[in-house]
Amino acid sequence: MEAFDPAELPELLKIYYRRLFPYAQYYRWLNYGGVIKNYFQHREFSFTLKDDIYIRYQSFNNQSDLEKEMQKMNPYKIDIGAVYSHRPNQHNTVKLGAFQALEKELVFDIDMTDYDDVRRCCSSADICYKCWTLMTMAIRIIDRALKEDFGFKHCLWVYSGRRGVHCWVCDESVRKLSSAVRSGIVEYLSLVKGGQDIKKKVHLSEKIHPFVRKSINIINKYFEEYALVDQDILGNKESCNKILALVPENILSQDHFYSMFLNSPSPIYDELQQIFQKHNSSLQRWEHLKEYLKKAKYLNDSKNDKCGPWLEWEIMLQYCFPRLDINVSKGINHLLKSPFSVHPKTGRISVPIDLQKVDQFDPFTVPTVSSICRELDAISTKEEKENRAESNIKHRTRDYKKTSLGPYINIFEQFLENLDKSRKGELLKKSDLQKDF
Repeated sequence: MEAFDPAELPELLKIYYRRLFPYAQYYRWLNYGGVIKNYFQHREFSFTLKDDIYIRYQSFNNQSDLEKEMQKMNPYKIDIGAVYSHRPNQHNTVKLGAFQALEKELVFDIDMTDYDDVRRCCSSADICYKCWTLMTMAIRIIDRALKEDFGFKHCLWVYSGRRGVHCWVCDESVRKLSSAVRSGIVEYLSLVKGGQDIKKKVHLSEKIHPFVRKSINIINKYFEEYALVDQDILGNKESCNKILALVPENILSQDHFYSMFLNSPSPIYDELQQIFQKHNSSLQRWEHLKEYLKKAKYLNDSKNDKCGPWLEWEIMLQYCFPRLDINVSKGINHLLKSPFSVHPKTGRISVPIDLQKVDQFDPFTVPTVSSICRELDAISTKEEKENRAESNIKHRTRDYKKTSLGPYINIFEQFLENLDKSRKGELLKKSDLQKDF
């Protein structure tokens, strides 16, 4: 894919918002069937314009108004906020304290920079194929929990356009959740805790929750290739020390534990370092570390509940488990980048992710605004004349279907179909209940 030039963005956005942005599907999503009066009209949008001009509390009457404003302003970034008690664009006219955020999708923001302490290939905003597996594991772990543990049905996963993923849980009951309940859900889904100064960020008790076991089962499918081969987490002395720092000191220093190995008086830490020197690969070193931890369990079972598979699992979780931004999820009025927004630095579109093919998702092949505009230019003169003779909506629909953005809009449309079916099912249930009375 050709390199994206940010200097071209103003002109590219004009074409994107005029001919390629999926307004009809976008409105269909956020209008939720028009079941609740003024639901779309009370939704907050925010636009970031060129030179970081930030405009909050935008709201629109309908799809047409949204289209006109986006084509007029050509935002560099679109954020979606809550559904409020009043129209957000009239918030200054509302009595103080009356303007309240009422509903919003439960959202999750997972950013690769939060893994910088455990990934060796990249740092900061950079990503590569080796570390993208972290996002794959995050999607699988969180999506399973949301659907199986909480019973939620409609989870839209979206690539952020640069270094992370977002999730929008759109069930009607979920959109009504209070901030306290949202906080509880995020707390349930959070195992990695502590800032940069905290070495050991995962602490498991002897009684392992089913959520942890199921998460470990998912991580196990990726751990060897991701952590031991691609990240080489035991590849040098520094990285070995980081791993050993996660093993409780009382286990590394038990006299009866280290004295059994070669009748050596040296602590297990030194013993492991010697073995690590004999075996260069992370795969071999990890197997030896697991063996030592199993022996620690055998020797400490009667005294220490912090031995056993959970020592090994704590390391795996610290290196692989999803790291959520709690503040994004718990605040009803918190803004999150919109699907189909353009990332101004990479030019990539924030596209939906097909959960059936999450392992195959490649952030580097996601269409950029420049690539799909070039694809439009490649349309023949004859086709362009035919398109001009038709309505604007048909024109735009045909345009995006002829670009590499089309398959991602198809994923979005399938998500909307499932939402519609669920909503119609609920309406039928309510109707049947009313007939019973």
